[in-house]
Amino acid sequence: MQIAEHIASLSGEGRLLAAAAERAGTGASVPTCPGWQIRHLLRHTGMVHRWAAALVAGGHTTYQPAGTEPALDGAELLDWFREGHRHLVRTLEEAPADLDCWTFMPAPSPLAFWSRRQLHETTVHRVDAESALGTPLTPVSTDRAVDGIDELLIGFHARPKSKVRSKKPRVLRVRALDTEACWTVRISQDPPRAVRSEAGTEPGDDVDCELSGTAEGLYLTLWNRLPLTAVTLRGDRSVARIWADNSASPGERRRAGRPLAQPSQPGRTSPDS
Repeated sequence: MQIAEHIASLSGEGRLLAAAAERAGTGASVPTCPGWQIRHLLRHTGMVHRWAAALVAGGHTTYQPAGTEPALDGAELLDWFREGHRHLVRTLEEAPADLDCWTFMPAPSPLAFWSRRQLHETTVHRVDAESALGTPLTPVSTDRAVDGIDELLIGFHARPKSKVRSKKPRVLRVRALDTEACWTVRISQDPPRAVRSEAGTEPGDDVDCELSGTAEGLYLTLWNRLPLTAVTLRGDRSVARIWADNSASPGERRRAGRPLAQPSQPGRTSPDS
């Protein structure tokens, strides 16, 4: 059931992304991705959709490189994006429950992984597209935001690729006030290690910094789509800055030409970042 829900939500998020992009126009700047215009966002996200669909449809059990982004623009680019998004949704809907293909994070199954990963990929980039309009963002439900925080803290940044490191061990707590979910993130010279607990059952570590807010606010802040001021910060702000300055993927840092200095400047997510 969760897989079906993820695929249905992915379908909706892609349609919202395309609608916002069409309203903004492909030449509009994307505030959450400095240096990008809507055309870059559509090309990147459409490429990721096609890459994921090809892995699933082909049953590839080893990494396959993503294709190149097209030089399309305007209405042709929007049509290309919508076609690729629909193809991804159909591919996931038609994939067998026992699908065997490559993934890059632990998951109950490859189908569960790709349905979840592409939902959050598309949700974050839908926020990027809507940011170009300067209007209120379409809300992210509490349950989906909690799931996205789980994926980001327990999945993405548990991998060796994470640059969220500190010579001095630090502890960051992330507390969602509209649910019982709470995460304790231990930052050291190794990849960060996060555990989720329920309110009142947190590990007894001394916490250096705590971020609290709605699950949606935390989700978008941790993905660097909202600034740290969007949530409540208690304790040592420098610990939160370790996250904000280093949680971007290598591709994001290369594109910016420097470490990201502002939490609201994330650039893109990369297919296997």
